[in-house]
Amino acid sequence: MNQLTDGDLLPENEPFGLFQNWMKEAEKSEPNDPNAMALATVDNDGMPDVRMVLLKGVDTGFVFYTNRESRKGRELDASMKASVNFHWKSLRRQVRVRGPVEQVTDRESDEYFASRPRDSRIGAWASQQSRPMDSRFALEKAVTIYAAKYAIGEVPRPPYWIGYRVKPIYMEFWTDKPFRLHERLVYRRPAPQGGWKQDRFFP
Repeated sequence: MNQLTDGDLLPENEPFGLFQNWMKEAEKSEPNDPNAMALATVDNDGMPDVRMVLLKGVDTGFVFYTNRESRKGRELDASMKASVNFHWKSLRRQVRVRGPVEQVTDRESDEYFASRPRDSRIGAWASQQSRPMDSRFALEKAVTIYAAKYAIGEVPRPPYWIGYRVKPIYMEFWTDKPFRLHERLVYRRPAPQGGWKQDRFFP
């Protein structure tokens, strides 16, 4: 199940199809959050930063949502580039993605925000993400304030809560093999609108 075969060498425009196949298998085998991915950015000094986020959609890129006033949001807005990594331990597989980043439309952000649990929407208003907090009580107080403010009706999306789409120019599919002779299937293209070149890499 974990070995790449010649049948995995899909047409050059199909790395997304292979990703979707792998994600479906991960959804069946991973005990928690098969859509978890490590998101890497850099700050203004060129210092790398990485954290786990959740993939929320795949179309022309890989979509996730966050507070744009958070550290990752500020770093994304400054460079508009990112890398993500999926690691599925149960399948002994990982997928690496690199490329430019774009903001999703307001409509997309609104639709996804509306689909979240109500308490999560309240939390998006209450949390000043990535900024110093005096105490846990300060967060709990903010949650109480916004829960009262939006006690009736829908909870609107905060203007700073948005989605980003990583549009890959590089996708690497890695499969664990004995003696560290791993399989690496790589798709590359010069720009998000270009055609893919497909290669195998040495492990």
